[in-house]
Order: sequence, then structure tokens, then C-alpha cells
Amino acid sequence: MSTMDIVQVLMRGLPTTISLLLTATALAFTIAFIAGISRVSKYKFVRVGTLIYVEFFRGTSLLIQLFWLYYVLPEAFGIRLDPFLAGVITLGLNYGAYGSEIVRSSILSVPKGQTEAGIALNMSSRQQMFRLILPQAFRTMIPGLTNNSIELLKGTSLVALITLQDMMYWGQNLRGADISLALPVFAILLVMYFLVALPLILLSKYFEKRASRGVAST
Repeated sequence: MSTMDIVQVLMRGLPTTISLLLTATALAFTIAFIAGISRVSKYKFVRVGTLIYVEFFRGTSLLIQLFWLYYVLPEAFGIRLDPFLAGVITLGLNYGAYGSEIVRSSILSVPKGQTEAGIALNMSSRQQMFRLILPQAFRTMIPGLTNNSIELLKGTSLVALITLQDMMYWGQNLRGADISLALPVFAILLVMYFLVALPLILLSKYFEKRASRGVAST
């Protein structure tokens, strides 16, 4: 099998990989913001509940989480998810937990004087968060969240193990059919995953430069 033949087979999984990346990233960002803000809530039960979620998903294997959602839920609770949905939920919850720490640390990096200014202006806690703190923290958190998306892309390769037909799935099929193809298949996969990640890498560097200029100018 020629290199072009291998590329054509692997390209069958490219739309699935990109769709999974975009959908799971959107979910992870949403969870990261909700959990990150909840971590600095004035209500203890909210902070503790969010902390349990974050530490659980950060402290357990992404692969086990994926298997649990796809294989265990149907057996234990009769809840059956298709591979794509199981992949999106697992990746979203896992990388959302990591992203929440980026959001939380960015919020805490905003000078306390901003909160005091909000109090002086008679703003509620909600107004202080969404009008003063988050707009300033956003500049700091974006590079980290972009890097988190790159890590999420790497995690998408695991969904082949729950039969989702992404690039890795087709690569494994080719290798299984002919073990001698292992080297060219996985070499091409490395390049393909890098090319998918490249826009995110460039975006991350752009935001890092913007953030560093912003910090320098303050």
C-alpha cells in the first residue's frame, strides 16, 4: 500500500476527529468557566462540590472515564450513549476540570483593588465578577485554555477504543490488517495530528504574546 493510499484511508477519520475536537472543546470551555467561577464562590457547598468534581476528573484516568461512560453505564444503569456523544462528554468533563483551574487562578490573579472598587461603586458580587473581574481575568486565561484544547486534541485519539471512527481508528485498522504498515501509518498519523493542532499552537502563541504585552503595560 502506497503512502497516498494510507493517507486516503486515514482522511476518512479526519472529519470525526475535528468534529470531536470542536464539540468537546466547546463543552470543556463551558464547564471550565462554570467550575472555575464556582471554585471562588462565597458559598462553601458550591466550592466543595466543585472541588470534588475537579479532583475526581483530574485524579482518574481519561481512558477509564471513557470506558466507564461507554461500557459500564449501559450495563449498570441501562444508559446507552453512542461513541461520539460518550467521547464528547468524557473529554468535556475531563478537560473542563483542568480548564477550571486555569479560570480559577486567572480570577484570583486580578488585584484585590478591583473588588474593592466594585464595592465602592455599590456593585453586587455578581456585577463585580462579570463586569470587573472576568474581563480582566479573560486575557490571562485564554493562553492556558488554548493549550488545554491542544491537550484535548491528543486525548481524542483514545475514542478509537470505543469504536468511534476517527483517524486513530482507521490507523489501527490498517495496522491490524498488515502489521508491516505500522511504521508508515503511525508516522503519517503523527503528521496529521500535528497539522490539526498547528492552528491551535499558533493561536496559543498569539494569545501568550498579547497577554504578556498587556501585563507589561499595566
